[in-house]
Amino acid sequence: MSATHEEGTGQPAIRVMVVDDHPMWRDAVARDLAEAGFDVVATAGDGPQAVRRAGAVTPDVLVLDLNLPGMPGVQVCKELVGSQPGLRVLVLSASGEHADVLEAVKSGATGYLMKSASTQELTEAVRRTAAGDAVFTPGLAGLVLGEYRRLASEPAPAASDEPKAPELTERETEVLRLVAKGLSYKQIAERLVISHRTVQNHVQNTLGKLQLHNRVELVRYAIERGLDDA
Repeated sequence: MSATHEEGTGQPAIRVMVVDDHPMWRDAVARDLAEAGFDVVATAGDGPQAVRRAGAVTPDVLVLDLNLPGMPGVQVCKELVGSQPGLRVLVLSASGEHADVLEAVKSGATGYLMKSASTQELTEAVRRTAAGDAVFTPGLAGLVLGEYRRLASEPAPAASDEPKAPELTERETEVLRLVAKGLSYKQIAERLVISHRTVQNHVQNTLGKLQLHNRVELVRYAIERGLDDA
């Protein structure tokens, strides 16, 4: 199959996989994303199928419902983010329950959108998720940031022979501080007058040095060290 390119950009289209147990909803979302220029590489209707297919097609963004037969969406998210570090997960759910939102974020999701969102809001959310931004239905972002702060205020479990914290460069620390303040990669790039790609590279290097898996863990690490107040 020849590579699909995003209309008008010449860039390879963002590869998306849609996971939902309702066939009509799943097909409608996949169709809307395809019409918006995304490369919909697969769909799945249950948890185990989602893990298998995502492993085979390696999408850039997984649009994931939480309520799945066979395996809960949060478990799908945890398994795939653990095995595919570059994967971004955007939860698309009918539930706005705070517990569901926080559980999804803790499992590695980088965004959470309600199913009441418009097609335009969905396509923009997928595009921003692919770019590394944390995207939330209005009202949920504050909840997630509040939870980061609560977690950061809890005493860390005692660890014997805890290794010395890795050394970050001055620029990596600067980027980490802005991530902790909730800025998007685009905003960080503008603030530091560097490219979006450079910001992503700094974040990936920092994740590697700190042995963290995603932006959620990175924000918690930064807040624990008071970088969001710096």
